[in-house]
Amino acid sequence: MKAAKTEKHVEGVALEELERNIALWEEDELAKFLKRQPESKQEFQTASGTVLKRAYSALDAADTPLEDIGLPGRYPFTRGAYPTMYRGRNWTMRQIAGFGTGADTNKRYKFLLKSGQTGLSTDFDMPTLMGYDSDHPMAHGEVGREGVAIDTLDDMEALFEGIDLTSVSVSMTINPSAWILYSMYIALAESRGYDLNELSGTIQADILKEYIAQKEWIFPIRPSVRLVRDCIAFGAQNMRRYNPINISGYHISEAGATAVQEAAFTMANTIAYVEEVVRSGMDVDEFAPRLSFFFVSQADFFEEVAKFRALRRVYAKIMRHRFGAKKPESMRLRFHAQTAAATLTKPQYMVNVVRTALQALAAVLGGTQSLHTNGMDEAFTIPSEEAMRLSLRTQQVISDETNITSVVDPLGGSYLVETLTTQMEREIFVILEKVDSMGGTIKAIEDGWFQREIADSAYEFAIRKANGDRPVIGVNKYIEPDEGEPQIELHPYDSDTEVRQITNLSRTRAQRDEEKVRALLAELAIQAEDESKNLLPITIKLVKARASMGEIVGTLKSLWGTYRENPVI
Repeated sequence: MKAAKTEKHVEGVALEELERNIALWEEDELAKFLKRQPESKQEFQTASGTVLKRAYSALDAADTPLEDIGLPGRYPFTRGAYPTMYRGRNWTMRQIAGFGTGADTNKRYKFLLKSGQTGLSTDFDMPTLMGYDSDHPMAHGEVGREGVAIDTLDDMEALFEGIDLTSVSVSMTINPSAWILYSMYIALAESRGYDLNELSGTIQADILKEYIAQKEWIFPIRPSVRLVRDCIAFGAQNMRRYNPINISGYHISEAGATAVQEAAFTMANTIAYVEEVVRSGMDVDEFAPRLSFFFVSQADFFEEVAKFRALRRVYAKIMRHRFGAKKPESMRLRFHAQTAAATLTKPQYMVNVVRTALQALAAVLGGTQSLHTNGMDEAFTIPSEEAMRLSLRTQQVISDETNITSVVDPLGGSYLVETLTTQMEREIFVILEKVDSMGGTIKAIEDGWFQREIADSAYEFAIRKANGDRPVIGVNKYIEPDEGEPQIELHPYDSDTEVRQITNLSRTRAQRDEEKVRALLAELAIQAEDESKNLLPITIKLVKARASMGEIVGTLKSLWGTYRENPVI
């Protein structure tokens, strides 16, 4: 006890001495230097608007309890989700792909795997996202244009032809119709004889961020959240390595939110999902270990690193104190990161390689479990193979050449990073308290609060970019007026894609047991009226019978209707 007291006393003396030294430095060296050479701005800020001090010291980090910093792999996981991080296993390198038919995208998958990619990520076309079959009038002109078209289980089979799903994790970026794609993935695995517990990967399924930011929805909010609940519950009970939701801050950021808002709004959505599953009767420790997340890695380097560290700490505290989680796995936030598409530019587009490299580095230093680096040509087109290979090589250089993977949380202990981490944690909890005071996440969405907050932040950022306060190389700084037309390999849209996809769909319908499909759709309608029913089992039966995406969605539309957003003023 005496030793502990002495240590604390010595530390206090040291901090007092540091405070005196800083005051003297400000009065002497700093004051004299500023007279000769003033700073370039009156005030320096992060992208989120946090005012940055000139220099940080132990004084700034002193009010962060040591237990909040902690150790890697230990609550509150500030310093990393796992004790050894990349010393034991690298992050999953997961470049996204999706265009044309399942067979078209399958070729890109195999190219990326051959190039050293370690996980797959799928982008789906707009008709698939919105629950329309490829032959629906609303799908005309959009089939396979910006993502792969999936109508039936046959398309899913073509998408993963020749790929062992037990040896590579698969991520699927889809939300309003996520439970159907999830069901198709399960049905495909079962048809191949896989043990579902051998499958790894995730499906995004995060519908709340759609109402907040991305604006791709089908049904009203509450039945949509029920479908998310069903995905989480089914996954927890049947697929011990699979993440049945990927709660996404990425799209919140891309819509214009600050880093603090991205983090806080994502946590607010997480609380809503956990509450919904707990209400269904599941213990939090039954499903929380398989919750996963998806965040952007933006341009403000140290703010982004601090964001990832703060998110782990905040999530751990929420799960322990708010929901009573007991397992460490239930409090461990695991996330995929993607570099910021919104930062990509058409002017001097090759500079995008530098941008994505630094953003990827921030994600790695922040402790990501999985990473996608955007292609340098993505401001123009679906990335070429060359651009995708270079994006993948960017990750491989960070992994294999920089040696930063040798140390867990190498920026831990940085006075700046620790201070920003704690500041961000506090700001996140302030926002969460505000959401609670408004009646929770769903009520705040219905009232348009999240949407207004993002719109205001996006406007403020646009002003900062327009007046040059936020430099963008090639756009508002170091402009090349005579740059000329860039020589970009544009991804050609195959005009036959829609025809091929509709032909495949017609063939599937002609070969299936129509009576069986109709009976199962009727059963889906019955089960949907019972709030306690999990709709995944009946949906799996439907996709195995070759019911189409549009038929399943249409059945529920007739019961639940669709969502119309109140205008945000």
